[in-house]
Amino acid sequence: MSTSSGAGHSRDGTYLAMSLEHPGTLLRQTRLPLADPGPGQLLIRVLACGVCRTDLHVVDGELPDPKLPIVPGHEIVGEVVRCGARVSRFRAGDRAGINICIACNQACLDHIFDGRFASCLVNPRAGRETKLNYEKAEIGKRIAVIGGGPAGLSCAAIAAERGHDVTLSEKDAELGGQFNLAKKIPGKQEFAESVAYFAERLHRAGVTLRLNHSPTSKELQDYDEVVLATGVDPRRPEIPGLEHPSVVGYADVLAGRAAVGETVAIVGMGGIGFDVALYLLERSSRATLDPQAFSSHWGISPAGQLSEMEKEIPAHRITMLKRSSTPFGDTLGKTTGWVHRAELARNGVKMLKGVEYRRIDDQGLHIALDGKEQIVPADTVILCAGQVSRRGFDAPHVIGGAREAGELDAKRAMLEGAELAARL
Repeated sequence: MSTSSGAGHSRDGTYLAMSLEHPGTLLRQTRLPLADPGPGQLLIRVLACGVCRTDLHVVDGELPDPKLPIVPGHEIVGEVVRCGARVSRFRAGDRAGINICIACNQACLDHIFDGRFASCLVNPRAGRETKLNYEKAEIGKRIAVIGGGPAGLSCAAIAAERGHDVTLSEKDAELGGQFNLAKKIPGKQEFAESVAYFAERLHRAGVTLRLNHSPTSKELQDYDEVVLATGVDPRRPEIPGLEHPSVVGYADVLAGRAAVGETVAIVGMGGIGFDVALYLLERSSRATLDPQAFSSHWGISPAGQLSEMEKEIPAHRITMLKRSSTPFGDTLGKTTGWVHRAELARNGVKMLKGVEYRRIDDQGLHIALDGKEQIVPADTVILCAGQVSRRGFDAPHVIGGAREAGELDAKRAMLEGAELAARL
C-alpha cells in the first residue's frame, strides 16, 4: 500500500517537506502539492519519520538514476487524514506506519561488531525471515497473555494476527512494562512510539485488552494456552539499613514517585544504573531532541568544528558503586556505552568498584574499599541492583523477564514473544 505524506499541512493545499534536488547537496525545505489518495492509498499526516541507509545512498548519489526531486524518509508513523478507494482496514484518525527504529543499536550494530548477524530489537524477524514465519493458524485457539511489556506485546500481536483469539491482561493502567521507564531516559524517548505501535497492532488484530487487571488461576482455566509475560521486579540487595528513608528504588525514581536529594549514591552499575544517573543529570536537557541544543551540549560549532563544551553545574553529585571489579559499564552496548560514560564523566560522576556494602544510615552509605572502611555521603541511595522474575503462578509458557531476569533485556523478550507466537 502506498502513502502520501501530509506533514505540515497548510490551507493552500500544500505540505512542508525536505526535498533532495541533486545528489550530494543539502536537502531543501519546500512546499509540495497535497495529493489526493488514489485507490489503495492513504493520505497520512507524518508524526515521525526515519531516514534509513537507502535514503542516505540516494542523498550521497550512490544509487543510479533516482527520480528527482525526491523526499527522503520512507519509514514513517502518522495519522490517517483521508483514505482512497478500496481501503478497508483504515479510517481517518487511525495511526498508521511502521515500528520506527528506537536507536538502541542492540541487535543491529552491536551484533555486527561482535561478529553476529544483524537483526532488530523491535522487529526480531529481521535477519530471520527464512526461519521465523508467522503463518495463519490451522486451528484458532483461545490464548491468554499475562503482561503487557515487550514480551507480552510481541506475543499477543503476532498470535492474534495468525488468527488466534487473544486476551492480553496488564496489571498497570497502560501497556509498555519496562519501556515506560526506559522512555523517561534522555535519548530513549522513541521507546514510547514503539509501545504505541504495538497498541495499534493489538487493536487491529482484535486482541481483547484488560488493563488494571491481574487474572486469577480460575479465570485462565477456559483458555487453550496461557502465556506468562509478567516481567520483573527490582531486586533488593541484602544491605543493613534498606528501611532507611533515604533508600529508594530505580522504578520509583524514574516514575517520579521518589524525590532525589543533591548527593546521590547509586548501588549497581549495570545498564539501569547508568540510565538512572543519566536521567538525574540530563532529564531537563534538550540535547537529544534539538539539533542546536545537541551541538551546543557537545561543543560543535555551526561550521561543524569542535569547540569548547559549555560548563554546566550538575543537578546532583553522584557516586556509582558495584561489588564486582569488572570495567565500568562493561555490560553497556558497544556502540552506545561510550556516550553514556562520556556524559557521566563530564558531569563529575564518581565510580567505585570492588566495594563491600556495610550499612545505610543517616551518614550515608558505609562501604569497605581496598580493605578500608569509608562513608559515601548520600541524601538519597538509589537501588539499581538488578531484577528478579515476577511470577504469580505457574504457566505452560513463560517468556521475557518472567522466565529469566538478568539484565533488562527487551531484545530477548521481543524475540521470545515472537518465537512462541509463531509456534502456538
